[in-house]
Amino acid sequence: MKFEKSRLETVVPTRIIGPIRINYNNQTELCHIPMATFEAPLWNSTKRGALVSQATSGIYVGVIDDIMTRSIILEASDLRNALTCKFWIENNRKFIAEAAEKTSNFAKFRDLLVENVGRLLYVRLAIETGNASGHNMVTDSADLVAELVVSKCKNIKYVSVSGNYCVDKKASAINGILGRGKRVSAEITVSRSICRRILKTTPEKIVDLNTKKNLIGSVLSGGVRTANAHYGNALLAVYLATGQDAVNITEASQGITSADLSGDCLYFSVNLPNIIVGTVGNGKKLPFAVKNLEQMGCDPSDPHSSRRLAALIASAVLCSELSLMAALGNQGELMRSHRKLERKCE
Repeated sequence: MKFEKSRLETVVPTRIIGPIRINYNNQTELCHIPMATFEAPLWNSTKRGALVSQATSGIYVGVIDDIMTRSIILEASDLRNALTCKFWIENNRKFIAEAAEKTSNFAKFRDLLVENVGRLLYVRLAIETGNASGHNMVTDSADLVAELVVSKCKNIKYVSVSGNYCVDKKASAINGILGRGKRVSAEITVSRSICRRILKTTPEKIVDLNTKKNLIGSVLSGGVRTANAHYGNALLAVYLATGQDAVNITEASQGITSADLSGDCLYFSVNLPNIIVGTVGNGKKLPFAVKNLEQMGCDPSDPHSSRRLAALIASAVLCSELSLMAALGNQGELMRSHRKLERKCE
């Protein structure tokens, strides 16, 4: 079977959602966020969360960490040589850092973690990658680190540049603990009157549902360091609209929603340890991506634009998460909105 050489274009319906009132980097601003999805109710749901942000002091967003990881596998002739090599790696971080940073002006070594399984060594490198999401950059760095270690340690051989200890495009406990990409948290405090007027619910109902659905339900199902309603929906929508590697939502959708009473108000936060995005690299120069990133104020010439992008994505996640949690507490609301809004798009 022969495939046509002509380039096929897949169009995903896109809407601009907002404005969302965001407090980021010591500035309060109104931001518009593009979302590409076939699930039409997501636009309206996120818009309702945006209306809540406008009616309050806004969503505070903090970018806590920013690393990309890659784990190499090395194999020793026996356990003794594996442990000798492990100690050499841990005691020679300076040489490891020099090798890791050789491949790019933007690569900055942050940390490493070495574990052995018998004679196998798993070396997890954590590297800052500037405005790139960084997959290729850390792979390049990992290749040089592997070459260095094999040359310095006896009876050690190379196995793979990626050993599933990264962890790339799979949900895992280690990424939830140590992070991969941008670790971002966002919070909002919503008064009782706004909960009633815009969300059609009360602070107590959202707090109670968060415990019973997101926390207990996730434990019951065996969720891996995750307790949220639907982070993946908003993540995928903004990833597609901005030219990201969309499969990264596999790990990015891992995270914990927190809801509590703050006096008579609702305190609500989303916590995402693995937002993997960039403003440069493959996919970011496509016309639609350039336009959408520009609208979000994510200029690739700004060395911190990928962090800003992650912050805006977290705010969209919060808006959609808060709105869905409000809807789920009202029997029948979710299906009514899906029937009404999805039929309009047919």
